[in-house]
Amino acid sequence: MASKSLYSPMLKKRDDFEDMLEERRTSSDLKYAFKCYTPVLYKGMPPCKTTLLKSMVLHSDQLRYVVRQVSKDTGTAPVAVQEEASAILEEMAHRLQLGPVRFFAFTLTKAFKTLFRSICVNEEGLQRLQQVVQEHPVVLLPSHRSYMDFLLMSVILYTYDLPLPVIAAGMDFMGMKILGEMLRMSGAFFIRRSFGGDRLYWAVFSEYVKTMVRNGMAPMEFFLEGTRSRTCKSLTPKLGLLNIVMEPFLKGEVFDVSLVPVSISYERILEEALYARELLGVPKPKESTSGLFKARKVLSEDYGSIHVYFGQPVSVRSLAQGRVDRSQFTMQPRHIPSKPSEDTQSFVNDVAYRLVCAQEENMVLRPWVLLASLLLQGMALEELTQQAVWLRGLVREFGAFLHWPDDKPPSEVVSDSLSLHVGLVRVADGRVWLLLEGAAAEGPGPATPEERLLDVAVQVLSCASYRNQALHVFVRPALLATAVHSASSGKKEEVFHTFSFLRNMLANEFILCPGDFEEACQQLVRSGALQVSQQEVTAMDRGQPTLSFLMAMLDPFLQGYQVVCRYLCEEASEGLTEKQFVPAVRNFTVKLLLQGNLRYSEVLSSDLQKNALAALLRLGAVRRVNGGQQVTLKVDKLMVNSLEDTLGGKLPTQKCVLARL
Repeated sequence: MASKSLYSPMLKKRDDFEDMLEERRTSSDLKYAFKCYTPVLYKGMPPCKTTLLKSMVLHSDQLRYVVRQVSKDTGTAPVAVQEEASAILEEMAHRLQLGPVRFFAFTLTKAFKTLFRSICVNEEGLQRLQQVVQEHPVVLLPSHRSYMDFLLMSVILYTYDLPLPVIAAGMDFMGMKILGEMLRMSGAFFIRRSFGGDRLYWAVFSEYVKTMVRNGMAPMEFFLEGTRSRTCKSLTPKLGLLNIVMEPFLKGEVFDVSLVPVSISYERILEEALYARELLGVPKPKESTSGLFKARKVLSEDYGSIHVYFGQPVSVRSLAQGRVDRSQFTMQPRHIPSKPSEDTQSFVNDVAYRLVCAQEENMVLRPWVLLASLLLQGMALEELTQQAVWLRGLVREFGAFLHWPDDKPPSEVVSDSLSLHVGLVRVADGRVWLLLEGAAAEGPGPATPEERLLDVAVQVLSCASYRNQALHVFVRPALLATAVHSASSGKKEEVFHTFSFLRNMLANEFILCPGDFEEACQQLVRSGALQVSQQEVTAMDRGQPTLSFLMAMLDPFLQGYQVVCRYLCEEASEGLTEKQFVPAVRNFTVKLLLQGNLRYSEVLSSDLQKNALAALLRLGAVRRVNGGQQVTLKVDKLMVNSLEDTLGGKLPTQKCVLARL
C-alpha cells in the first residue's frame, strides 16, 4: 500500500476548464487537421525516426546480452535469436507519421462534435505539461474507463500543439486490419497481454520502452491500471511498465522522469451496457474494423460532456529522495537484467498508488453520479431532487471535485441528468425508477426467470458503474460508518479493529492507503455524523442519514463477499479451479437471487467475485494447490465461514478472524 508521506494535500484551487470543441464548432475541420503543427520537444531535439529507434534497440548492450543468454540456454544460434528479436520488434514498434494523425484529427473531431456537448480540458495543466516536456522525459498516465481514452488524449495534444505520445496498446487492435496499422502510424505500439517466461520478448519490450525514455523521443503513454475498468472504479495498479520507465532514472541514465496523471471523466460512457454484460459473463466482442463501422449508430445519441484534467507532474527524482539507494544499481553493469530489490519494489508500488489516487482526486463528478447513488431504489421525483441536493453538500464536504451547475435550479439539473440517461431510468407519475425491462422482455417468446434476472442485472450494473465513480470519495467514511454500526462497543479501539478488518478484506476492491481511519474520522466529524474522542466514537442523531447512506454504499460489496464465502463453504467441489470459479459462483448467485435470498443483483459482477477470491487467497483462507495437471483451490472452510460471519456483523468470531489475518 502507498506510504502516506507520498501524498500531497489537494490543490486549494482547482484549475479552470475550457471547452476544446467550442472553436471546432465555428471553424473549418479541414483547416484544423492541416494546421501548422510545431510542438516543442524534449531539449529541442528533432523527432527520432523509427528506423533509428529500432537500430538502437537491436544493438543495445542489454538486448545483445539476453540474446547470448537465450542462445546458450536453448542451443539456438545467436543469429537466429537475433532474427527472432528483430521480428518481435517489427511486430511491436510504432511508426509515427503526421498524415494518419491529421486524418484522425479530422474524423475524430467531427465524431466528437456529434457525440459530446463539450470536451473540457484544464488549460493550466496543459501549460504545465508543455513546460515539463522540454525538460525531462515525460510519461502520461491517463485513467482508463473507455476505448475513447487514448484517441482522446492524442487529439487533445495535437489540438494544443503538444508532442504526440507513443502509446502502449494491446495486440487486439492489430486485428483491425487497416485501422490497426493507422493506429500504429499514430503512435501506438503493440504488446502481448502476457509474456509468460519469454525472456527475449521481455528484453525487446523493456529495451524499446527504455530507449524512448532515455532519449526523450516522445512522451510515453500507458494505462497504469493495465486494462479498462468495466466497473468505473479504480483498479489496483500494475507495476510492470512503471518499473521499466523508472529504471533509466534509477540507473542514472537520465536526470529525472516526470509522471503526469490524467483524469478522464465521462458524463455518459459509450460502452455502459457492454461493460455490464461482460461483468455477467458475456464474452467481449473482438475488436475489428467492421465492428467499428457497425457501432456508428452511437453517433445518433447524446453522451453529454467529458472533463480531462492533466494533473501536477510528479518528479521521480523528488519521490526517490531518501527512499531509494541508487548506488545498488552500480554494483553490476547496467546492461545485465536484474530483479529490483524489495525496497525498490516497495517504492514503485507506493508511487503507483499515489498516481492512481491523484487520478481519483481530479475526477470530475457530474450530478448523474449522485443520482445513480440514490436511484438503486425507486423514489418520488421531488424526493430524489431533495436527496441529490443533500448529497451534493456531503460530497463537497468530503472534498470531491463536483461539477454541479449552480446557475440552474436543482430540479432542472436533475431533469437534465435523467433525460441524458433515458436508457437507464423511467420517470412517470412523479416517480423515478431504474428501467429494468430490456432485451429479455423484447425477445421472441416469453423470457425465462434467469433471462429476466440477467436483464435486470445489466441495468443495475450500468447504473452502479456511475455510482462507482464516486466511491473514492465515500469509501473511507463508509468503512468507518459500517465499523461504528458493527463494532461490539463504541470504544475507539474496537471501532478501529472492525475498520481494519473491513479495510483489509476489501483491499482488492478499492484504492486504500495508511491513515485512512484518521481521515475518515475527520470527514465524519466535520459532517456532524460522528463525535470522536481519544477513547470513544459516538454516532450523532443528526448524522444518521449520512451514516445510513454510507453503509448502503458499501453493503452490496459486503454481501457479494459473503456470497463467495458461502459458496466456498457449501457448494465448492474439491477439484475447483480458478477458471471454474466465476461461472460456478454466478450460477450459485442466480439461484439465491431467484429464491429471494439476496438483495443486490450487483453480486453477479465477475469483477466483485474475482476480487473476493483474491482477498481470500491473500488472507490465506483459500490456497492454490498444484495437482500436476492443473492448479486447484483449497478452501479453509473454518476460516472462510468465520469471515462470512464477520462480514455479516456477527462479531463473536471477529477477534478470532483478526488474529489469523
